[in-house]
Formats: sequence, C-alpha cells, structure tokens
Amino acid sequence: MPADELFAERLRKVEQLAARGIPSYGVDFRPTATMTRARALLDVHEREHPPEVGEPVVGPEVAVAGRVMQLRPQGGVCFAHLQDETGRLQVWLREDRLGDATYDVVRSLDLGDIVGVSGHVTRTRRGEPSVLADSMTLLVKALRQPPEKFHGLQDLETRYRKRYLDLLSSGAQRRHFATRTATIRALRASLDSRGFMEVETPILQPIAGGGAAVPFVAHWNALHTDVYLRIAIELHLKRLLVGGYARVYEIGRVFRNEGLSPKHNPEFTMLEAYQAYATYDDMRALTEALIVVGGRSLDLHPPYAVTRMADLVHERCGVDVLDRWDDMQQAAADLNVEVPADHGPGATLLEIYEQRVEPELWAPTFVLDYPADVSPLARRRVDDPRFVERFELIVAGRELANAFSELNDPVDQRRRFEEQAQLRAAGAAEIPPIDEDFLEAIEVGMPPAGGLGVGVDRLVMVLTGKMSIRDVLLFPTMRPQHRSVAAAAHDYGHHESPSERAEDP
Repeated sequence: MPADELFAERLRKVEQLAARGIPSYGVDFRPTATMTRARALLDVHEREHPPEVGEPVVGPEVAVAGRVMQLRPQGGVCFAHLQDETGRLQVWLREDRLGDATYDVVRSLDLGDIVGVSGHVTRTRRGEPSVLADSMTLLVKALRQPPEKFHGLQDLETRYRKRYLDLLSSGAQRRHFATRTATIRALRASLDSRGFMEVETPILQPIAGGGAAVPFVAHWNALHTDVYLRIAIELHLKRLLVGGYARVYEIGRVFRNEGLSPKHNPEFTMLEAYQAYATYDDMRALTEALIVVGGRSLDLHPPYAVTRMADLVHERCGVDVLDRWDDMQQAAADLNVEVPADHGPGATLLEIYEQRVEPELWAPTFVLDYPADVSPLARRRVDDPRFVERFELIVAGRELANAFSELNDPVDQRRRFEEQAQLRAAGAAEIPPIDEDFLEAIEVGMPPAGGLGVGVDRLVMVLTGKMSIRDVLLFPTMRPQHRSVAAAAHDYGHHESPSERAEDP
C-alpha cells in the first residue's frame, strides 16, 4: 500500500479509537522492567524454581513498554515483538485474558505502535521468553510505517537525514552511538582524575578567534551587532589560566563555515585542555593517557612514534627543509605541490607535508615542530625560532590531536596577530581580527602552559572504524532537501543590514 494510503488508514484508526473513548496519545504507563531485564528475571526464576516436566513456567510479574516490531495474529491469540532501548521481547496477547474490548485494540495494532503490557514472564510451548499479558495499553499510534525489519535502512541519505529511523531499525547502530557517549565519558573521567576542572565558555563571541576558519555569523538584535559562533575554545580557556586556574578543559561544539566532506562537518565536537607550568611534551603524555584503546587493524596503545615535520618531509620527499628554507616554493614545484605564490617558507612546508606526507601516516605518530608562521598561538623553539613547540597526532592519515607549548609572551603574540592581520587585509577571510581583549588578558600575565585539542568526532571514527564523520554524528549537517525549507530558514534568520535599521532611540 502506498505511504499516503497507509497514513490515511492509520489516521482513520486513531479516529475510530477516539470514538470509542480510547486515546492514542498522552497515556501514562510506568514500565517496571526493560526487555533485557524481563528476560533475566525469567532466567533467574527458572534456575531457582525449576518447573515440572510439562508444567508452564510462571515467573515474576512485570510491566514492559516498547514499539511493536512484529505482529502475528492467530484468531484469539496474537504474538507481538516489542522493542525498547535494550532489545526485543515477545508479548503473548490472548483474548480470553484481556477481554473483548482490549482485544479489539489489539486487532487495530500496526507495526510501529508503542504499547504497554503487564503480566507474568513465561515461555511459550516453543520455549520463547514472553510476557503473558494480563493487560495491554495503547500508548502511541504510529501514523508512519517503521523501516522493514530484516534489512533496516539501506539508503545512506535517509539514514543521515532521518537518524531516528536508522536507530529504530538497527540495534547495532544504537550500540555504535553508545560507543561515542562512552568515549566522551572516559575522556572526562581521565581528565577529572588528573585534576582538570571542566568549564563552559561562550559559543557566541564578538571575535571568533583561536584558529583559522571562516565563522558563522549571527545577529544580536537588541544591540544591533553581529556575533560569531566560535571556531575554537582556546582563547577563553587561556583567560582562565590568567585568572588563576591551573588545569581546565571543555568538551563542546565548535562551528566552521566550510563545506561537507568525509572528514568535515560544519559543527563538530572538540576537547580542549590547558595545563599551567606544562609544555607540549607534557601534552604528548596526556594525549597517550587519554587514547589507550586498541583496534584490530590499528594499535592505539602507547607509546606512539615521535618525529619532526622537517625530518618526515626529508625522509619521504627528499627535501632538506633546513637547507632549502629560502627556496621552499621551488621545492614544492619540484614535487608538483601547488602552493599560492604569497606563501612563505613555513606555509609552503606545511602544504608539502599535508599533501605528500600526512595521508601516508597510518600508525599513531606525533609530528613535532610546526612552522611558526602557521602557528600564531604556539611558543617558538629557542634553538630555531622558525619553528614552534607544537605537535599534531596523526592516526590513519587524519589529524586527531593538536597541542602547543602555549605562547605567553604578549609582545610576540601581538606581533604575530599583526602579521596575521596583514593576511586578513589581503583577503584571507579565515584569519580572525586581532583580539585586543585576549591580548590585554595575557598582558596581565599567563603562566607557561601546555594546551591540547582533540577532535572527538575523529577519535570516535578511529575507534569505530568509520571512514565518514557523518557515521559518528547522530544528526550530521545536510543540505536542505527542498527549496522551500532553505527559503524558510533564510527568512527566519534574516536580519536587516545596517542601512535598513532605524537609528537607535
């Protein structure tokens, strides 16, 4: 039957039930056991009270609630499989126990309906654990058909757009996303045990700093001013170091106005942690302590390989970075690596590394000492100021973590912000304006510190073996399906331009 006809038929059933005084929604019911717990109660009862041969098992009384995933009516008897978060369990619905009025409701059930059943756990003659119903209550009449029970959702687009159907059809998917929750819980527990304090910092900011990315713009109507969704958590956490906290962290959403790819979603989850009186060496140890899980094809147990970016490029590409520092553009051309003409030596080195080396790093590897001109918030190396004390952890060709010995010299920090501002003036929209409030904060004095950022989504991708970030986000960002949706969103979010606004009273 076509979907619109199914919808109309189910809606008619709602109306028919209402005419008999039977509500389809808003009904209270209190389960006393999950499906898994009800099964366990039956097992315990059978061990403690073995039934006589041929005698039926009558276990404890329970109340369970779940979605109807299978219906097998057989005259005055109906077997239904109910599903909750923990799994499925059969319920045994008999007209002679429920009575005519309730069994008429049973006859009106459809796949996807949510019902509550009270009765004793037992086994059918075939040995299947069941709840023999003494009562049944319709809790929700589903107007749309759930996914086909054997194959679930096969279309990726539908799985991403309508994650509720994906979760409904697949216990494996529900367990998969539970892995993400467990991962975040473990990260928190590990940091808490090391004396870090979890904090919350602003998402809406007057300047989206702490990284290089085009921000999303929002408008603050009351003050007639634009604000930005944060692109990083860093600068506010550093302000807290200035304020006297020694170890702080935050796990939260950040937003970058960029395209979609298997590695990128415009909103994603970051862990950022900062520790006073620490360096990037301490952050390496912390990173290994946070990521201690092993996989079948990828061993994540520490210690990890440690090597400098310059050494990797020399080894993999044959370019002696230190000798050819003033000739990096030609070195890139020799390797057929395209680099913008205005890139300096450090930015050119980074392009060579990211295009030719990083994708080939499979085993966990700490890549140390990034160029200073692409790391405006990291402390320079004393022995070679062209580089900074920064590492990225690369796993399976992906950046998983990024850490610095933090720059706390306010004079050098201002100089680097000013150099970045020149790039912004030349059209680099991903470079934020100078954050004078942050500069004023570190002029008060920020202790020497190490900082660490971990991409939580990418970590979960590694732990679960997923190749697309959409597979680890419950609700990934998707293009609007219909022009009307996009138009409505534009109208809802539209704000007047400065020339359209009336003068403030």
